[in-house]
Amino acid sequence: MAYPYVSERETRVISRGFGDPMQRVLDIYVQRGGYGALRKALGLSPGEVIEEVKRSGLRGRGGAGFPTGLKWSFMPKESRREHYLLCNADESEPGTFKDRELMRWDPHQLIEGCLIAAHAIRSSHVYIYCRGEFFEANQILARALEDAYAGGFAGDDIMGSGRSIDVTVVQGAGAYICGEETGLMSSLEGKRGLPRVKPPFPAAVGAFGAPSTINNVETLAAVPHIVSNGGDWYRQWGTERSPGTKLFCVSGHVNRPGNYELPLGFPLQELIDDVCGGIPGGKALKAVIPGGSSVPLIDAADTRACALDYEGCLEVGTMLGCASVIVMDESADVVKQVRRMAEFYAHESCGQCTPCREGAAWTVRILRRIEAGRGTMEDIDTLMEITQGMVGTTICVLSDSVAAPVQSSIEKFRDEYLSLIRPEHRVGAA
Repeated sequence: MAYPYVSERETRVISRGFGDPMQRVLDIYVQRGGYGALRKALGLSPGEVIEEVKRSGLRGRGGAGFPTGLKWSFMPKESRREHYLLCNADESEPGTFKDRELMRWDPHQLIEGCLIAAHAIRSSHVYIYCRGEFFEANQILARALEDAYAGGFAGDDIMGSGRSIDVTVVQGAGAYICGEETGLMSSLEGKRGLPRVKPPFPAAVGAFGAPSTINNVETLAAVPHIVSNGGDWYRQWGTERSPGTKLFCVSGHVNRPGNYELPLGFPLQELIDDVCGGIPGGKALKAVIPGGSSVPLIDAADTRACALDYEGCLEVGTMLGCASVIVMDESADVVKQVRRMAEFYAHESCGQCTPCREGAAWTVRILRRIEAGRGTMEDIDTLMEITQGMVGTTICVLSDSVAAPVQSSIEKFRDEYLSLIRPEHRVGAA
């Protein structure tokens, strides 16, 4: 079920527990087949589990879309050193609210996915790094984990298999940058949450200097279903290159915002019109951000042509990201919305890299000036020049997250900037 709304067009795999508090109860979860996938996985070798996940084509749901099975295969095969699985539950991209619902309604699904993944990469310790502000989700997850330990599904000799895996829930302190995988590792180690230069990659030198794999909550939530039913079963949905289902968080100007689980490749226009009930008041669509605030905006024409998978979004000049769809109708002030996004990233910049620290701050200043009616034509060129210097020039992609909405908004909605710089161009001006 979607939450809080329901659509007949959904394919409910990982979201089937949404809205059902009984799904949190261990006995009920087990009665419904829960932890059966873990039992099956423990009877397989780590390599066999990885091959099944590879066969499914599951791609990371945190934004990058990297193949999950391939990522797991990068981990060392020896077990002389400790290996770690890190679950990235530090969800904080503006417009994103799916992982907290997965933890809030179906915590055992995530714990089971973590334990299977840990077995596959030969890890004996999982850290679930959860956003500190998710008070309720943290409490539910911690309580479910205690139940899993008491039931013999976590800890020593899991289900009599001889395999021991510990799981620790860690609360973050609310910094957006700790959702970046190397920033997360720094924070987990008790240091300031600063991203690290790669290489070395986490599979070689990760948390506490040990080989580590980082997966998103939604990615790990899909794993028990894949192990139970097989990789080919998972491929019945989605496209050849983007198989499976995906949670889409829809917000903004739609009648029924919320989380919807749909096959990848679903048409964006149908998501807005059919699944979410269209735009309130019958207003026209102006812009959409399909993948969270860090990806390029697209206009109404691109929206009609956009298929919601990794390749379909690229074809119209944007990215699927974490599938957080932000819809703006004809009344939206694009410059104001972009300024607000830039302010968020400027505030959350860790300050390590000059293009990010200085570029984000100056971008915000110029956007504020234009919004206040004091901008110049040169300001538009300066915005493009500054943000271009922020792409691919820093340790992490936070600065790219500033550049994407700024550059795409100027390219797609230049008239909105011009109307603020030249008041006579404003719609309705005499």
